[in-house]
Amino acid sequence: MLANIDKSTRAAIMATSHCLIGCGIGEVLGMIITDSPHRKTGPSILASIILAFVFGYSLTIWSLMRSKLGLKQAMKIALASDTVSITSMEITDNIVLLLIPAALTAPITAPMFWVGLGISLGAAFIVTVPVNRFLIVRGQGHALAHHGH
Repeated sequence: MLANIDKSTRAAIMATSHCLIGCGIGEVLGMIITDSPHRKTGPSILASIILAFVFGYSLTIWSLMRSKLGLKQAMKIALASDTVSITSMEITDNIVLLLIPAALTAPITAPMFWVGLGISLGAAFIVTVPVNRFLIVRGQGHALAHHGH
């Protein structure tokens, strides 16, 4: 499927997929932590954003440290390579979630919660691929993480 796509776009899709995993884990965990019959939208979104950054950075740091980089260098590379990608993903994800208010207020056991989250993360992926491609072509973003391996 990716064979007919140029190298930069393929790298951007892979980088965004990596980002999506970290953001998705953070989003779901944030919603689980704040899940209650009286869940407030603001704290729920805030918890999800914070955890999306934590897990997004952590996955990159872990990967870089497996390549024998020290923690301090891995953290610097993760901050430089992932910040724009995670920010793009989180802005898009949360705007879409705010447009689907039933998804934010639904308990995590409700199909609407998962449908809304799937739509928002899908939209975030679509928006973030070109962002990552733009950065990769310029030797920034996830290109920095690949130089660290």
